[in-house]
Amino acid sequence: MNVANVAQPNPLLVLDVVGLTPQLLAHMPRLKALARSGSHAPLTTVLPAVTCAAQSTFLTGTTPAGHGIVGNGWYFRDLGEVLLWRQHNGLVGGDKIWDAARRAHPGYTVANICWWYAMGADTDLTVTPRPVYYADGRKEPDCYTRPPALHDELTEKFGTFPLFHFWGPGADIVSSRWIVDATRHIIATRHPDLTLCYLPHLDYDLQRYGPDDPRSTRAAADLDAVMAPLLDDAEAEGRTVVALSEYGITRVSRPVDINRALRRAGLLEVHTQDGMEYLDPMVSRAFAVADHQLAHIYVRRPEDLDVTREALHDLAGIDRLLDDEGKKEHGLDHPRSGELVAIAEPDAWFTYYYWLDDDRAPDFAQLVEIHRKPGYDPVELFMDPLDPYVRVKAAKALARKKLGMRYRMAVVPLDPSPVRGSHGRLPERDEDGPLILCSTPHAVTGRLAATEVKSLLLRLAGFG
Repeated sequence: MNVANVAQPNPLLVLDVVGLTPQLLAHMPRLKALARSGSHAPLTTVLPAVTCAAQSTFLTGTTPAGHGIVGNGWYFRDLGEVLLWRQHNGLVGGDKIWDAARRAHPGYTVANICWWYAMGADTDLTVTPRPVYYADGRKEPDCYTRPPALHDELTEKFGTFPLFHFWGPGADIVSSRWIVDATRHIIATRHPDLTLCYLPHLDYDLQRYGPDDPRSTRAAADLDAVMAPLLDDAEAEGRTVVALSEYGITRVSRPVDINRALRRAGLLEVHTQDGMEYLDPMVSRAFAVADHQLAHIYVRRPEDLDVTREALHDLAGIDRLLDDEGKKEHGLDHPRSGELVAIAEPDAWFTYYYWLDDDRAPDFAQLVEIHRKPGYDPVELFMDPLDPYVRVKAAKALARKKLGMRYRMAVVPLDPSPVRGSHGRLPERDEDGPLILCSTPHAVTGRLAATEVKSLLLRLAGFG
């Protein structure tokens, strides 16, 4: 590309409105008006249709087989540990959009506000959730920024990043409002060429209550109202807006205890400390890293593949087991993937639970503890309905927190049945799947693949 022929880039605002579907768009008048005056189309997502995999595809133009983000986490074979929600951008392979843009226009500036794998990325401005982990074990809300001075600037203007409103039983519109305010401030004061903004609000009530519950449609309307000033700012500035979603959340009613099935078959092993059982992935013949409606099954020895398949053959809720050929077909043939990949049936999702008796569950099971659990746990969105003292316990923990003392917010239930929405498998209908909107008429004229988002954004920026 001839740099001399490239004028000042067209500024872009890319909103990741997680969980947005055509069904919900009907309840979002401001965003719907943008689609009507601009352009919109269904968006074909990737497998697994989860945040980290989808965002990495948008930014690199490759499938998980290329960029290596095979889920929100996976088994790190070289460490012998299951790790979810890592934050280092170095985990993402491939050519990122800002690399391509800077080859066309040296000096191209990028702001990343809460898209994942933000830390260590070659972006000019970064804001991402990052608690303070004190030496005494306390965890307090905060965020990481680059440049570092941006942290105090945003905190002084908008308050501390509301981490406990970003995930957990208290997750609500407060976190998305903070992110919108921070994005408006960064655009107004720094004027980045590309601004990436992640808005998580629809993730919460759709998983809690399902996509067709009135509380979920109200969440869509609430988010639309919070976004409106940001959209107004972009329009006044002449900034092109792209809004997209990673997946649609569909109704579920069946949790599938895939690790318990592997344990009963003698394939999964645990070790015990202080009466609590911990998954022992290093010696297990097979175990699963559950991630919504997809689970990576790691089988230590090839000779155990058949017995692992047999152990899961009759497990209700599994739609399909992908082998090497199936993984290749779906763009998941990467060394980080499990030897087998399980896909849930449309109304089912996978728990990470591996203990057979709740009295043997580890203490982190009842905490919001996204980094210690060896799988995704949507039950963290709830307070235990079977514990009559759960709110009293939460209040006492909060009081200890305010006094600067250690505390345990052990309020998460061990019963997965309240979960009513999930995602991860490929949608069966466009009405239930993600979509892409653009403020520019005719920018999107038909179905777009997630792998084509990067090219579209580069064209909208003026590089093609």
